Amino acid sequence: MQTHFTPEQLQDPAIARSNDVLRACVHCGFCTATCPTYAVLGDELDSPRGRIYLIKDMLEKGRPADEKTVRHIDRCLSCLACMTTCPSGVHYMHLVDHAREHIEATYKRPLSDRMLRWVLARVLPYPTRFRLALLGAKLGRPFARLMPDARLRAMLEMAPKHIPPVSRNDDPQVFAAQGPKKMRVALMTGCAQRALNTDINDATIRLLRRLGAEVVIAQGQGCCGALTHHMGKTQESHATAAKNIHAWHAELQGAGLDAIVINTSGCGSTVKDYGHMFRNDPLADKARAVAGIAMDVSEVLMKLDLPKVERRGMKVAYHAACSLQHGQKITSFPKDLLKRAGFDVVEPRDSHLCCGSAGTYNLMQPEISKELKSRKVATLEARAPDVIAAGNIGCMMQIGSGTDVPVVHTVELLDWATGGPRPRAFTRS
Repeated sequence: MQTHFTPEQLQDPAIARSNDVLRACVHCGFCTATCPTYAVLGDELDSPRGRIYLIKDMLEKGRPADEKTVRHIDRCLSCLACMTTCPSGVHYMHLVDHAREHIEATYKRPLSDRMLRWVLARVLPYPTRFRLALLGAKLGRPFARLMPDARLRAMLEMAPKHIPPVSRNDDPQVFAAQGPKKMRVALMTGCAQRALNTDINDATIRLLRRLGAEVVIAQGQGCCGALTHHMGKTQESHATAAKNIHAWHAELQGAGLDAIVINTSGCGSTVKDYGHMFRNDPLADKARAVAGIAMDVSEVLMKLDLPKVERRGMKVAYHAACSLQHGQKITSFPKDLLKRAGFDVVEPRDSHLCCGSAGTYNLMQPEISKELKSRKVATLEARAPDVIAAGNIGCMMQIGSGTDVPVVHTVELLDWATGGPRPRAFTRS
């Protein structure tokens, strides 16, 4: 794609990066075939190619964002299926992140939008606040249908039926490996996951220790910054990300780390991009070092000797989270591990399409999100599974709200197969 940024504009590192991304696009339109919002809405401007045109026009002219551009950018899930499909290697993620930052700086949203985004940014990344909000939403859930705003209804409906107890395993500490130590890893405990489902981190710690990993919960770590980053709130996202960089780099320089283990793939995509996010920051070297050892839990488990278990006769429908298959390009590891653990693994039709969760998308774009959820649940249930497995808490909550089939994290099944407790989701189903 031809661009016309001025030499002065290109002095801005963000503009220079977006210029490189834009110039890689050849207008082929392959991305439209795998874009969930284009599939639902059928509008060219709700496809990656259409959004690229809007972003180019906005950035090239150096103008404030307008309502039309904001509407179509807001509808983007950042599922990154377009990046998997693109034959030209267009790094759409960096481009749309820059566009959102520009929108945040130049566009004044309606008051209701500003309030919603402020609340989400002040609540979801903080487990205690989020837990209190979930308790309040649980009380208000019976009245959800009376809410005139679809987004308020979505927030009330988000509350799980069972809010888990606080897990002390998320506190800063070190868990010794069981048997000979094969590696030393830091586990990212996350933020929303600590309020929504404490079983995931507990299962991850048990499984890693059982396979010979010493597991560190680093002092000072917290939210990865993804939530505010995808809202264009760069200062806030970098502040929380910087805490993680300092915490993990201290461990790396101290007793050493072989990996930073991340069991929420949405967080993993962000942490692995810390090198880019902080490329012009004094923390650049530390950020690159941290990003360089960040791994999805499935990547780490492939390095460890997961024992092969006899076939269990249980059919698992594996849902590939977008942030894992498109963001991190990890497609086979979770399925390979589940098969090794004795499960019969099946996949739904159109497994490349998003379930509609996408961080806070299900709260800010509830109508589109519900349509995508219905499609995803239908394709999963069509495989008649005993259980649905995923590697991202947002996907688990989204899919779980639309089906009676138990939905668990992949590590919960692997932990169970190798000596851990039966996942609680089976009891509650």
